[in-house]
Amino acid sequence: MTGSPITGLGTSRLGPVERAEALDRMAIEEFDVVVVGAGIVGAGAALDAATRGLSVAVVEARDFASGTSSRSSKLIHGGLRYLEQYNFDLVREALTERSLLLQRIAPHLVRPVPFLLPTTHRVWERGYLGAGVALYDLLSLQMGNTRGVPHHRHLTRRKALRLAPALRKSAFVGAIQYWDAQVDDARYVMTVLRTAAEYGARVASRTQCVGFLREGERVTGVRILDLESGHKREVRARQVVNATGVWTDDIQDLVGGRGQIHVKASKGVHLVVPKDRIHSSTGLILRTEKSVLFVIPWGRHWIIGTTDTAWDLDKAHPAASRADIDYVLDKVNEVLVTPLNHDDVEGVYAGLRPLLTGETDETSKLSREHVVAHPVPGLVLVAGGKYTTYRVMAKDAIDAVVHGLDGKIAESCTDRVALVGGEGFPAMWNSRHRLAARSGLHVARIEHLLQRYGTLVDDLLQVIAERPDLGKPLTGADDYLRAEIVYAASHEGARHVNDVLARRTRISIEAWDRGVGVAREAAELLAPVLGWSAEQVEREVEYYRARVEAERASQTQEDDQEADARRRGAPDIVPTY
Repeated sequence: MTGSPITGLGTSRLGPVERAEALDRMAIEEFDVVVVGAGIVGAGAALDAATRGLSVAVVEARDFASGTSSRSSKLIHGGLRYLEQYNFDLVREALTERSLLLQRIAPHLVRPVPFLLPTTHRVWERGYLGAGVALYDLLSLQMGNTRGVPHHRHLTRRKALRLAPALRKSAFVGAIQYWDAQVDDARYVMTVLRTAAEYGARVASRTQCVGFLREGERVTGVRILDLESGHKREVRARQVVNATGVWTDDIQDLVGGRGQIHVKASKGVHLVVPKDRIHSSTGLILRTEKSVLFVIPWGRHWIIGTTDTAWDLDKAHPAASRADIDYVLDKVNEVLVTPLNHDDVEGVYAGLRPLLTGETDETSKLSREHVVAHPVPGLVLVAGGKYTTYRVMAKDAIDAVVHGLDGKIAESCTDRVALVGGEGFPAMWNSRHRLAARSGLHVARIEHLLQRYGTLVDDLLQVIAERPDLGKPLTGADDYLRAEIVYAASHEGARHVNDVLARRTRISIEAWDRGVGVAREAAELLAPVLGWSAEQVEREVEYYRARVEAERASQTQEDDQEADARRRGAPDIVPTY
């Protein structure tokens, strides 16, 4: 599965060799499209372009999905609350995408998740919310798609308490249960990029766009700095796509001509707590005076969030303050029998949503919708939107690219292209007991691997067959096998310990020590794959420890400014040159 039996164009592997080859090609080849930014929209744009037969390069200043796309609520959903804003088209579009992701594009990565919506008034609220959820289900059936999730149902308080005994009786009178879907957002982005690579895209992380190539007014490529080696390169392209999310304005400043579309950041904070702290077999969605608060099942944990506050400080490392954490705890404790406190919090993460603003009323209204623009010839800007509708955003961006290219180019086909690991997944899932018997791993471990790698699980099992010691769990993070750490570097583009513990796995938010205890073992597993010296192993471990200390310190500060100052105390990247 690491080759490309479908196209013969490339490999889905994103290891050190593939990165080096990608950078070599970028130095000598003119691409049809260069995508700047490897979050979910940039990854989607790269896949859309590559599957239309275009030559594609992708550059990302940090790790894949290291910004907004690894710090979301990890939901694939239509946005139930948007119905209150009468934004039916956005909800319908998102629900259509949810169905595609669940059933066709990524059945190995996206799965249904139930939510309980408590009601506090017996008549009018049940009718009001019930009508909204019914419309939500109805919209998901548009365009001839099946939902991919069960239909909603109304529950009495007694039945709701059977599902969620953690709820305080006096906090609600009944409930509605409905279904959405969830995903490991960072793994999904990486898998989209691997699929793009299989269709021929050249992909390189830790390559920062530092300028643009110009011929007159037209953009003809980008200048990049390889942050791993210090080398600079020029990458020529017929069209460039700016898909940098909250960094959109910064990249536009490099070329000029931002126009009337601007992006502002809104901070969302999530807490991670152990599963046993909230006794429930279903997720929860709680209405607040500002928005909604989710309590989301996450393996042996719950994710609780989010906040929605303006942020104009460090975009690379948004910090959660004590006030953010207190807000989330206060809101969830309003409905719990046993309140949560700071000692219950295993992990905290903060992400920035890219919200559209503008100098006119028209662009100000765009908010969470997306926009595609041509600020200067040769450059396409795509911004805004939400994770669930990334594929539509990517399609719109590449449609704009195609408009600027000569010749007949195929229409988007990504609604029919399964991501690597997705083709044949249901059959392999049904064979999980046979896989367990053949590999010697427990069936629960096979299920864990299948839900992270899909049919690419064969790669992992081959690694373990060759090195049985890699079939053992990590010490102090036993949800993950040692083989997964090695594979993260050899196949999934991880370049540093932080990439593995924060994004290829979720150890950084799932472990009480935030992964400090496993950092050395991870570094020693990565070293042979990435060619690290003993000194580099020490630097990696020290960097990770300093990062965790800075994050912990920031989370004790009372406001954003103080939290940001503490978070900036850790270095940003571990150089290898």
